[in-house]
Amino acid sequence: MKVIKNFLWNAGYQVFVLIVPLITVPYVNRVLGPTGVGINAFTNSVVQYFILLGSLGINLYGNRETAYRRDRPEQLAKLFWEIALIRFICIGLSVLIYLAFVFSVDRYRVFYLAQGLMLVAAAFDISWFFQGLENFRVTVLRNIFVRLASLVMVFTFVKTANDTGLYIVIIAGSQLAGNLTFWPSIRRYVHGLPKLSELHLVRHLRPSLLLLVPQLATQIYLQLNKTMLGMLQGVTASGFYDNSDKIIKMLLAIVTATGTVLLPHVAHSFANGDKAAVHRSLETSMHVVLVMAFPLALGISSVSDTFTYYFFSAKFMPVAQLMAVESIVVIPIAIASAVGVQYLLPTNQMRPYTTSVVLGSIANIILNVPLILLWGTMGAVIATILSESIVTGYQVYYVRRQIKLRRLFSEAWKYLAASVIMYAVIRVLDHVLGQRIVALVIEVLVGMGVYVVALLLLRPRVILGYVQEFMHKRHA
Repeated sequence: MKVIKNFLWNAGYQVFVLIVPLITVPYVNRVLGPTGVGINAFTNSVVQYFILLGSLGINLYGNRETAYRRDRPEQLAKLFWEIALIRFICIGLSVLIYLAFVFSVDRYRVFYLAQGLMLVAAAFDISWFFQGLENFRVTVLRNIFVRLASLVMVFTFVKTANDTGLYIVIIAGSQLAGNLTFWPSIRRYVHGLPKLSELHLVRHLRPSLLLLVPQLATQIYLQLNKTMLGMLQGVTASGFYDNSDKIIKMLLAIVTATGTVLLPHVAHSFANGDKAAVHRSLETSMHVVLVMAFPLALGISSVSDTFTYYFFSAKFMPVAQLMAVESIVVIPIAIASAVGVQYLLPTNQMRPYTTSVVLGSIANIILNVPLILLWGTMGAVIATILSESIVTGYQVYYVRRQIKLRRLFSEAWKYLAASVIMYAVIRVLDHVLGQRIVALVIEVLVGMGVYVVALLLLRPRVILGYVQEFMHKRHA
């Protein structure tokens, strides 16, 4: 029950973090236009590299180590201050390097400085600690007020294309405020300040750096597309890609929420030597992510035209085709979330995890330039899909002798078949009802109903078993 509650809290948190900017997107797109949106996407993609370098691999490492020590209060408090201090020091160095970069360029300097607030915000991010404790409630509630405040400020102060810089400051500032609100809750778990002589910061550097490598590789193929599009095709192309990516990220936040929840849970089981629980968690999460990933991917693809027209406006119609194709990436990323984040990381199998994302990053670098030059923004989308598929393919191949793959994917065809039926029904409705906002709502609701009915008719044994078990525990 605790894992299910944490999944719901984390899914809610991830969706909420994305919903706030998504609520503002239609308004911001119309006010800032493709150029303003593109400038934000391009400059933000650059600052993310500095955030990653300054953060090392602390989010994943801190999450895992907190889970290992959460039953030992004294070690837990010491761990928190050691990791928090390392983060402050490294982000501080990253800020200095970032400022040197900003003042070495002339174009977009003001926007880069505004984005710098995101870098400062990263220094105060201690969400990894609460995630390691499996306390996802606090990460949700502490951010709701701040995010809603940013929503109000965007609608109040961002009025013209000249307010692009102000928009960036509001979004980055809300991130900083949100991270600061975590700190008062830390007193419940960490009492007092230890002596500096008792802290051993260096011992965390090597494992953090090992986790930085896969994160750096991952960030390359997450942010490199927008950076290279801005350089090769202009900031407008970067903006089109970013809008498509926003929607896909929203879907992925729902699907991959199990990863953040189960990492500390599996790590705790692994630390206690319960390998059977580790395997059960992986099997459960794989079926959960697949039953969501297939319909979400095919669902957004089926309504991309109407969705783009009403959500982003007619000026952003190129986003529709990008979104329809990029939605495919939800499936391999969902699988990698289960195998990589929920199994390889908590069981301390860093080498195969790192190898997989490095391979994906190399593929992305090799494919990006020729595909962007050949097909523009669509080339970046195709490069992303191929790169993520390589990551997933390697991870699945590596664990084939540790886990029975048939148990993981035995009923995937049922989820796919139900999703294809849903896709066909939505496309027919779209042709009959036309491109109207009411039609979009009807298509989404009917599509959900068709998927559930088709799934029930196919009777997926694993999912039905989990539902029955959950209901039994609820009534017990």
